[in-house]
Amino acid sequence: MSSLDELISKARLLHSEGRSTSQISDELSLSAETVTWLLTREKSGGDVPRDVLIDWSSISCDSNNLCLAASMMAQRFYFAREQAGLSEEEGSGFPDVVIGIAHSGIPLATLIAGNEGAMFAMYHPKKHAQGDSPSGSLNSSFAGVSNRSCLIVDDVVTTGNTITEAIEYIRKHGGEPVGILVLFDKRGLKEIGGVPLYSLVKVERID
Repeated sequence: MSSLDELISKARLLHSEGRSTSQISDELSLSAETVTWLLTREKSGGDVPRDVLIDWSSISCDSNNLCLAASMMAQRFYFAREQAGLSEEEGSGFPDVVIGIAHSGIPLATLIAGNEGAMFAMYHPKKHAQGDSPSGSLNSSFAGVSNRSCLIVDDVVTTGNTITEAIEYIRKHGGEPVGILVLFDKRGLKEIGGVPLYSLVKVERID
């Protein structure tokens, strides 16, 4: 998207199709605050939220590029563990389960798990749940996490809230989160909830 007007039009189109603020936030890789501002800009005015738009459709829309990105993410994990000086017994081997965060983390996690011979799991964040008391959950059709080392995969870290939620869920259900893999980190974080964060690209504003 080349302009703010195009971004506003896209956000409003998604909203008109019945998408929630959180769903639009996921699809556009923007914070919920930014999406709210885009949807209400003419009414609310105010300062523009501090955010960065990431359009990775040249990767996400091409299966070959997705495979390459998944391979790069796995290599990023191996390299980081080696740099930390971990032996295989201490955890430099690949985790038991690769967990894709719905929705954009799922194809990446599926490819990584397949390439590395790991199990695959799918996590649905609380913001996607329905009902009066929404909560996050693992899809029961895929691998569980109890007594297994887990690698969390998503496309972008925007606030870190969804990753934090997934980490808490995994620990509560007997799993051990050992790493977080993302394509883009918009927060410049080294860890979330005590779990190392590995990104291919760190994105920062300098204004």
